[in-house]
Amino acid sequence: MTDDQLLRYSRHILLEEIGVEGQERLMAAHALVIGAGGLGSPVALYLGTAGVGRITLVDHDAVDVTNLQRQIAHNLARVGQPKALSAQRAVGDINPEVLVVPVVERADAQLLDELVPKADVVIDCCDNFKTRHAVNAACVRHGKPLVSGAAIRFDGQISVYDTRDEKSPCYACVFAPSDEFEETRCATMGVFAPLVGIIGAMQAAEALKLLSGAGTSLAGRLQMLDARVMEWNEVRVPRNAACPVCSTRLPSRT
Repeated sequence: MTDDQLLRYSRHILLEEIGVEGQERLMAAHALVIGAGGLGSPVALYLGTAGVGRITLVDHDAVDVTNLQRQIAHNLARVGQPKALSAQRAVGDINPEVLVVPVVERADAQLLDELVPKADVVIDCCDNFKTRHAVNAACVRHGKPLVSGAAIRFDGQISVYDTRDEKSPCYACVFAPSDEFEETRCATMGVFAPLVGIIGAMQAAEALKLLSGAGTSLAGRLQMLDARVMEWNEVRVPRNAACPVCSTRLPSRT
């Protein structure tokens, strides 16, 4: 670690739970971020400021003026540009040492099977159940920890799905692929601007903990926020032995 890096990351290095070794793990790590919008913006920025060595950003969409109310990685000058490229520039402006790889494509199963095996952690910041289930399935197939967040209106949720631990559920254990959910989008339902910042920052925190080895992750716990009253609720979420995604790939619980 150079003198400049020791200075830049000094506030992390001062933390006993991270220190020099934890910071070096962050600098050697590869994070895959699915979505560069409301959640992906704070995730990418905090991973970048923390010095995660390689960040792959996947987003097929372009910056729109309506995004600027909450998607803090973008600005007015970059309206019309791909979000992945805009977020790459935002991270680079803060920490040019971090390698940010933009992927301007939809996160389908084929792309995920190419990208997920190369990552140390996957952070799901997308806005639809189909993609969330595709990301989860890829993480289960390749044995990668998944940090999943969601936010709409004043309601947010976050958890970690880490099937490297046979007791930890996958996303499909909690939200079955067969369940029918009504998709709620920001364009029709709205979203409280700071909510995505809160959930996104927590996703970044969980990812950094996993990569550095600090603390205990949210695996097995689903946290839900009602920002109307700023109240958190937490539920324990066990692995589903009959899960159609992870039960055939992981040893059964006794």
